[in-house]
Amino acid sequence: MNRPVLPLTYEQLDHWIESLQPELAAEKFTAAIGILRGGAPLALMASHVGGIPVAFLRCDRRSRHVTWDSTLPVPPHGSKVLLCEDIAGRGFTLIDCIAFLEQHGLVVKTLTGTFDEESRIRPDYGLDATGYFSLFPWERLVSSERHRDDWPGADDQADIDPADPASDNQQHATYAIDLDGILLPDVPPAHYEADLAAALNERDALSPYEALPGIDLTRIRAIVTGRPLFDRERTVAWLERHGFGHLELVMRTPDAHDGTPAGTAAHKAAAALRHGVTHFIESDPAQALLIAREAPLLRVVWWDATTRTGTLASASSWG
Repeated sequence: MNRPVLPLTYEQLDHWIESLQPELAAEKFTAAIGILRGGAPLALMASHVGGIPVAFLRCDRRSRHVTWDSTLPVPPHGSKVLLCEDIAGRGFTLIDCIAFLEQHGLVVKTLTGTFDEESRIRPDYGLDATGYFSLFPWERLVSSERHRDDWPGADDQADIDPADPASDNQQHATYAIDLDGILLPDVPPAHYEADLAAALNERDALSPYEALPGIDLTRIRAIVTGRPLFDRERTVAWLERHGFGHLELVMRTPDAHDGTPAGTAAHKAAAALRHGVTHFIESDPAQALLIAREAPLLRVVWWDATTRTGTLASASSWG
């Protein structure tokens, strides 16, 4: 799975479907029908935009068995319906669901969040994600490489059975963590300004925090720090001395990202996406907001080591 990630937020999808309102209204659909689970959010959005009822189908990807899963009855013979799914994948989900509806005498048009070069069907409405891996807000944990590899048959992205505890998205959570302020205390900036060599020696002598963020350490994919690359030797020495030498260390390359807050945040966000992690734990609240803005579907947690509390951060540009 080497394609770059294309993150899509609820807001972006909502604006796109809102832009389709004239076309959807002209079609006079009887209902928006979502394929559970990935198609459900889009069907709800289309329902609100088109002022039409919403219903759902459930498709067992393995047996290719489709069932009507709604309190509403199947629309009357000859009705036109809008079938919604998150992605037009390389599997048979859309094909099977279209066939099911057509067997009930319905006229079917399709809306998918995205389609790409591997899609078996080109939807009537969809965003072209050719060359990208589409990441939806309800599927944000599939940024984990393990989750991508776990899809049965590498088929449609929504191929998770909600009735099967073993397929719970949470089992795929992976982490990248900041270094200073997470594993060890931050040295005050004034110390670096007053005497850089002394401040670095002070930092090297620090011991790790007794209490670390309450996560499974085996799920940490990398330590991503704003420390510059030329600081690598002494940083590796500290990690190895305190039992963290097995973790991958990703340092900032000054030529690519400068040491400003925005540059450091861009470095951390890019590293998190590159490593396919689902969560990033950051020690600085301002940095957490900047990282969240750079990677809107990454779960960014501001960790306050003093109070031992974590806060989910979310940010959008304003003005």
